[in-house]
Amino acid sequence: MWHSESESIATRNYNNGVQSVKFEQRGQSWYVETDIPSDLMIQIGEISFHLHKFPLVSKSGKMNRIIYESRDMDFEEVTLDELPGGADAFELIAKFCYGIAIDLTATVIAALRCAAEYLEMTEDLEEGNLIFKTEAYLNYVVLSSWNDSVLVLKSCEKLSPWAENLQIVRRCSESLAWKTCTDPTGVSLNNSRGVHDWWCEDLSVLEISHFVRVLTAIKVKGMKHELVGRAIMHYAMQSLPGMVKEGISGSVEEGASKLHMVIAVNKGDHGSSPQGKRQRMITESLVSIIPPQRGSVTCSFLLRLLRIAIMVNVAQALVTELEKRVGMQLEEATLEDLLIPCYTRSDIMYDVDLVHRILDNFLIQEQMEISTPGRNPMGENNDVVHMVNVSNAKTIVARLVDSYLAEISRDKNLSLTKFIVLAGALPESARSCDDGIYRAIDLYLKAHPLLSEHERRRLCRVMDCQKLSTDACTHAAQNERLPVRTVVQVILSEQIKLSNALANATFRDSSDPHFQQIVPNRKTLLEETPQSFQDGWTTAKKDINTLKLDLETVKTKYLELQGDMEGLQRQYDKVTKIKHQSAWSSGWKKLSKMTKITTIENSGVGSHSNAEPIVKTPRRWRHSVS
Repeated sequence: MWHSESESIATRNYNNGVQSVKFEQRGQSWYVETDIPSDLMIQIGEISFHLHKFPLVSKSGKMNRIIYESRDMDFEEVTLDELPGGADAFELIAKFCYGIAIDLTATVIAALRCAAEYLEMTEDLEEGNLIFKTEAYLNYVVLSSWNDSVLVLKSCEKLSPWAENLQIVRRCSESLAWKTCTDPTGVSLNNSRGVHDWWCEDLSVLEISHFVRVLTAIKVKGMKHELVGRAIMHYAMQSLPGMVKEGISGSVEEGASKLHMVIAVNKGDHGSSPQGKRQRMITESLVSIIPPQRGSVTCSFLLRLLRIAIMVNVAQALVTELEKRVGMQLEEATLEDLLIPCYTRSDIMYDVDLVHRILDNFLIQEQMEISTPGRNPMGENNDVVHMVNVSNAKTIVARLVDSYLAEISRDKNLSLTKFIVLAGALPESARSCDDGIYRAIDLYLKAHPLLSEHERRRLCRVMDCQKLSTDACTHAAQNERLPVRTVVQVILSEQIKLSNALANATFRDSSDPHFQQIVPNRKTLLEETPQSFQDGWTTAKKDINTLKLDLETVKTKYLELQGDMEGLQRQYDKVTKIKHQSAWSSGWKKLSKMTKITTIENSGVGSHSNAEPIVKTPRRWRHSVS
């Protein structure tokens, strides 16, 4: 920054004589103390300069026209509020016009060049005028130096549009881009931090529009997309609050809550505030220059940038683009970064719909890679490896989604439909084990105890009981929050797995032809078999015995549950039978009773008259009127 002295003394040949020139500042005014009184006052903002006409009109075409077109020849007052660089730049220009030597530095050269253009200080008026001197300094000093080019770009932030029109921004941007791309020691992929990121550190001080100009020039010159992405990430860390996760520790939920507190403000107020508008402009600019190649920036960075983009109300098209970019590399994400708060609704903790859209983009991208394996640059022989990588990515994402479901299940306002839709978004082949989804279901049932039996059954349908581990099956068989049908399915699936294991072991013992051949010489075989093989077979037999014991335990639990179900069924049938007795049945019973009484009475009268014994016939039950 140029620090001008309040007083400078110089001599020059002025009005046919050598006059002592002294600049002195008094409050908000500058004065030139000479033997000749001032006849011109320049007003720039709140600062006034009391000068003489001749030194200015001799070097400035604009001042020449203003003064000589005025009718007042004695004293003139001119306002120059539109002068680039303001009062600081004009102070140096005034001294230059009086012949006082001024120091040209990188921090003031852009302002002086723009102000000289504004005042029309050309070579037509005087040889070696200010435009010539500032242009020479820019071309031969600034553009040959990295630090000076950065300082000039930084100083151009308040000189628009003059700095743009005079190509100062363009020339400095291309100079920086050329130096970045041709310096092999300054740019390296070996280290992620340190001396190799010197250019990222320096460019992070620039205003966003100038940063974009430099990065665009760097991309045009063929810089690797990983290095461009590194510069973008570094700039975002320096310019956007909430991008850095330092100081976050503890559980995932506590960490996400702390990160939320760093940037969580009311969306509407933040988006309309000056700070919010600046963050929105930075975010939109950074999204627009991210290289399209996969892996240019990390997935964690994309998710944090997406969080801020939603918070400051970035254009929907850019939000959608970010969602697609996250979906391209979702397997690299962490649970903490995926827990994005819901800024549109206050009753829901996390934006589940956003994660669902990201997951859809991931599945679309994976399907495209499967359907077009020819895009693999490694060739046809690597297609199998490519398919394995796609499958591994799905497995990783499935574990991530299960962990995410376990976290959001604690939200009491999370609807059952959202949970089920997100849990079922992945294909069945993505999960080799359903322990994660079972844990999420159990936590959801624990947080939502008022679910009906139908809703609990609907929730448990997203889980495949046959993919549960032994520990998960044991826990599920004793879980009172699960519906009875699901518990029975768990027990049956475990019984089937144990039965299959025993059947396979028995089949190997009885049906293997090789085994039949060695039965007579088993002792010889054991002697010739390596000890490691014998130990492995002993371990397998122990595992089979353990499975048998587990099977007996499961059978016992199954019989207990079956007895409980039969008891419940009997009670249910009894209640149903009582409720469904028909009026016909009651009426028929009364009619049968009356008929019986009449028959007995008639039989009694006949016994008195005929003296014959009464023979009691067995009672006949009728079940219908016919």
